[in-house]
Amino acid sequence: MRVYIETYGCTTNQADTDIMRGILSRRHDVVGSLDDAEIVVINTCGVIDFTERKIVRRIRELKGSGKKVIATGCLSRISRKNLREVCDALVSPDNVHRIDEAVEGVARGERVEILEVTSVDKSELCLYKRRLNENAIAIVSISEGCLGSCSYCATKIARGRLRSFSVESIVREVEVAVKAGYREIQLTSQDTGAYGLDRGENLADLLERIAGIEGDFRVRVGMMNPQHAVAILDDLINAFSSEKIYKFLHIPVQSGDNRVLEDMRRGHTVEDYEHVVEEFRRSFDDVVVSTDIIVGFPTETEESFWMSYELIERMRPDIVNITRFSPRKGTPAYRLRDMPDWIKKERSRKLTELTRRIGLENNLKFVGKSARVLVTKAGKNGTLLSRTDSYRPVIVESGKIGEFLSVKIEKAEFNYLKGSPC
Repeated sequence: MRVYIETYGCTTNQADTDIMRGILSRRHDVVGSLDDAEIVVINTCGVIDFTERKIVRRIRELKGSGKKVIATGCLSRISRKNLREVCDALVSPDNVHRIDEAVEGVARGERVEILEVTSVDKSELCLYKRRLNENAIAIVSISEGCLGSCSYCATKIARGRLRSFSVESIVREVEVAVKAGYREIQLTSQDTGAYGLDRGENLADLLERIAGIEGDFRVRVGMMNPQHAVAILDDLINAFSSEKIYKFLHIPVQSGDNRVLEDMRRGHTVEDYEHVVEEFRRSFDDVVVSTDIIVGFPTETEESFWMSYELIERMRPDIVNITRFSPRKGTPAYRLRDMPDWIKKERSRKLTELTRRIGLENNLKFVGKSARVLVTKAGKNGTLLSRTDSYRPVIVESGKIGEFLSVKIEKAEFNYLKGSPC
């Protein structure tokens, strides 16, 4: 069969797509054009309601054009009933290794659902992975699920409790990727900071093993929640001291009000977040700090919002991912009274203006300085995207994907720098 894959959402979904692409390629033709496909696999995201509606519309379009559609990813569990009405098959995130069964069943005219809970170690599937070789980036999943119980999050419904993958298998996958020429390894999971807590191990130990792999490469550590970072902070900072680990910290705080954090069931305090950020900044010359804020949570008052605003103003993160609260069916927060969208939009606008100002002020400090960067992928209008050792994005006009360059920073915007080889 000729199969086309569309992927939505996070890097974990992208890693799952690499597995499915490899498994399907053994018996089927994975095509690069939708027009050539008989079956379309939609790897779905279910974080917010807007994304779900967009994906369901897309599935209806594909069905209307005569395609068979298989839905994988988080929505296959989060919105099973809705997707049954529009799809030919459903495959849950922990069953991506069985995607060929779904394709072959649909090809025979059957309706297929592969949704039972499994504990597959996806790092052991690395030899099946087929990456597109479009850039210097290899995504490596280190675990699935989480230890949290956030009241607003539907991803837990889809991904379940924490299942950390084998250290040996993860290290082997990174070794294979580096030998294949990938120079940026992105470690991904629902919460990298929780890695190993179900196995008597931890993220710092894993990073030290990966940093010991031969080769000139960099590792980007994905999102970690504050409570887990605090628990291993000294070891974590020691592991990040390797030149192979980007000094990049994605640590979501979600609110500047501890009362709201309790309502969100986040399991950490504002002070935990501040402590981790301050210790990283004390330990390294330059750290790119990324955080997440949810605006408009049902119990967020006007005062609560301004506490979030003041936290961002005080801590000055380089990146702030702002999400307007979206009630997700099946979560405890779904039962709370939602606030009007216009309030969420106004709070989001104010926070966006602040974060853009801070981002520009942070980046202006680097104009006129030199840096060593890794060219990771193609940019817009013939440019290339590269990264400093702290993961700051630097746009360059020349170079080769996968090489290290010395550049001089000439210009700064709120979300990137621009440089030229020197």
